[in-house]
Amino acid sequence: MGEAQETPEGQVADAVRGNWVDRLAPAPTRPYLRLSRADRPIGTWLLLLPCWWGLFLAAAAGGGGIGLQELWLAVGCAIGAFLMRGAGCTWNDITDRDIDAAVTRTRSRPIPSGQVTLRQALAWLVVQSLIAFVILLTFNLDAILLGIASLATVAVYPFAKRFTWWPQVFLGLAFNWGALLLWTAQTGSLGWPAVFLYLGGISWTLFYDTIYAHQDREDDALIGVKSTARLFAGNTATWLRGFLVATVVLIGLAVLLALGQASVLALVVALAGVWGMGWHMLWQMQRLDIDDPGVCLRLFRSNRDAGLVPALFFAVAALV
Repeated sequence: MGEAQETPEGQVADAVRGNWVDRLAPAPTRPYLRLSRADRPIGTWLLLLPCWWGLFLAAAAGGGGIGLQELWLAVGCAIGAFLMRGAGCTWNDITDRDIDAAVTRTRSRPIPSGQVTLRQALAWLVVQSLIAFVILLTFNLDAILLGIASLATVAVYPFAKRFTWWPQVFLGLAFNWGALLLWTAQTGSLGWPAVFLYLGGISWTLFYDTIYAHQDREDDALIGVKSTARLFAGNTATWLRGFLVATVVLIGLAVLLALGQASVLALVVALAGVWGMGWHMLWQMQRLDIDDPGVCLRLFRSNRDAGLVPALFFAVAALV
């Protein structure tokens, strides 16, 4: 029935070999941690990084540097990203359990492989969500309300590939919400720089998740699941170039709006981070082979580094 039942460890097919869950986690917790994709941390990074963009760009715009409030927000959203990414993946696997059983790469996941029952998965979803909500309650009221509103995007995403060729847009809506939330948590209100950060993040998601979706292109076609990888097919490179440009332009506009009245040095440092991200995305395109699943997976994972570049440069701009 799949790799999970052929190995005593119950490893998931697309997990990093020798990951901490398979090596170090107590055996009873492993199915639940695999359900949360704790053995594949890239998703947590991709959810967290827009949060840090919003936080550090807001801190740079405010000119107050990085103090205890900013440090707590950075740590709190990191914990929250781990939990909510886990909750989102659990929800995704609950809704996709029949599809996952029909796809080679995903049939070893905990639910289709029998490691976790549907009832256990639902209970685990509730536990993760409640802990994340407790952390959210330490933020200001507007940020709390934004955090609650984000649940709508999380709930809809797993169904998007059933009714649209653009499910990556719905993933982008969910995964980049943190740019809005952390800007608001830092400044007390939503602002246009956060909106442009959000839009740039959605474009970035379209870039990296189209690359990711090319791994399952053939299986998706057999079972009728839609994706931008199937939609773009041989024109993927052209579309990715468009997403690259849109990402750099939109995040660059966010920086200009946020730091237009700040010091020239802070503005230059922040814009350098945006350009650095653009160069990393260009580097990915130069190495992309949409017919090689291994290359697609490696390039998808490399987007942790692409997203870290502006996050780190925004933090330096805040210190400046």
